[in-house]
Amino acid sequence: MAKVKYYYDAETLSYRKIERKTGTTVKYSVMFLLASALFGFIFVFIASQYIQSPKERQLARELQNMELQYELLNRRMNEAFAALENVEERDNAIYRLYFEVNPIPQEQRRAGFGGINRYQKFEGFDNSKLIAETNKRLDILEKAIVVQSKSLDEIAVLAEDKEKFLTAIPAIQPVNNEELTRMASGYGYRTDPFTKVRKFHFGMDFTAPRGTPIYASGDGVVARADNSASGYGKHIRIDHGFGYVSLYAHLYKYNVRDNQRVKRGDLIGFVGSTGRS
Repeated sequence: MAKVKYYYDAETLSYRKIERKTGTTVKYSVMFLLASALFGFIFVFIASQYIQSPKERQLARELQNMELQYELLNRRMNEAFAALENVEERDNAIYRLYFEVNPIPQEQRRAGFGGINRYQKFEGFDNSKLIAETNKRLDILEKAIVVQSKSLDEIAVLAEDKEKFLTAIPAIQPVNNEELTRMASGYGYRTDPFTKVRKFHFGMDFTAPRGTPIYASGDGVVARADNSASGYGKHIRIDHGFGYVSLYAHLYKYNVRDNQRVKRGDLIGFVGSTGRS
């Protein structure tokens, strides 16, 4: 029940009842409600600025965790770049130098990507710069690894060719020293034993007992094993590749056939005195 209020009327010297108008009551009620609503809005606004909701706290934790993961990823990339740079340095300064091929310039190894902005899709997000920069470094690292991988493939081919080259070169004496009687004639000018004319001798003559084993001086393929060449008698030609061919002449007999592949040190024939010997 609402309280009844009175006021003292000095003219009548009596208390009179205060009459409250309906409009005034409504006015005060509306003003109170508006003030309450405004205060509530201000409180909610301030609270929203300083107090996070559970979902916002979860998103903040996820964002913090993502930043940590990107930081760890960048550290790992730094380690990967350091290891790659060590391989690149050895590639240029040792491997490519040994095989006499040009080093790969750093500009080619660390070349970026021209044209359109490859990282535009990362714009507009929180930490978009961090995400874009990390992806850019990943792309450069991936490309550098591809360049180095191709370089190592090239070096592997060169190494294989080098190995073939080294084993193909006629590098050993075809007759063992213990079987060798003497070196009859060397490479260069000499007096022909038959014509007595000074002329160039395109080989080396070894004197050894008949039947002494003759060995291939390098890897190759037997180009011919016959006695059809004038003056050589029974002879063997081995094509070693790389522009090298060796000839073994005046044999007693063969131990190989045409198109047979031989290795350095393989027995190919025996010393004889056929042809112009």
